[in-house]
Amino acid sequence: MEVVKGPDDNREERLTRMVEQHQSSLLTLCYAYLHERQLAEDAVQETFLRAYRALDAFRGECEEKTWLTSIAINVCRSTCRSAWFRRVNRRITPEEMPDEPRSYDDQDAAELAWAIQRLPDKLKEVVLYYQELTMPEIAKIVGVTASMVSRRIKKAHGYLRDALGKEDHHG
Repeated sequence: MEVVKGPDDNREERLTRMVEQHQSSLLTLCYAYLHERQLAEDAVQETFLRAYRALDAFRGECEEKTWLTSIAINVCRSTCRSAWFRRVNRRITPEEMPDEPRSYDDQDAAELAWAIQRLPDKLKEVVLYYQELTMPEIAKIVGVTASMVSRRIKKAHGYLRDALGKEDHHG
């Protein structure tokens, strides 16, 4: 007896593949944006739900990862705009911060991650995207020009250099 596949089987396979390929990087991105693991996990789940619903409309005009990242950022922005999110105080006082981040073996990497978390959102998001996307892809997601992305990255670089007390040896 042969199993007859329905029209949604291919969509489910595509979604499963997308989850396997992109879940980890989207979770990192959402966590950096929302600063709370449970909210980040919820945002990633919502991202894949929205992607599944819109899968037939995805025309492939950009990379799949760019499309998913754009959806994730919109989910995170919506979360941040919600009345519930704005009422909860998510700020961490200096007393609540650990002496040093413990999730990194390399102290320099830990300091850099710490400094990136403190960047203004507009700068933080381009820095986070810059690790995996091109400037035109970032520009499309953020809704600015590639030259604006470049300026934001340079500004973030300056902030990070100052925060880390490092000299710029690259000019």
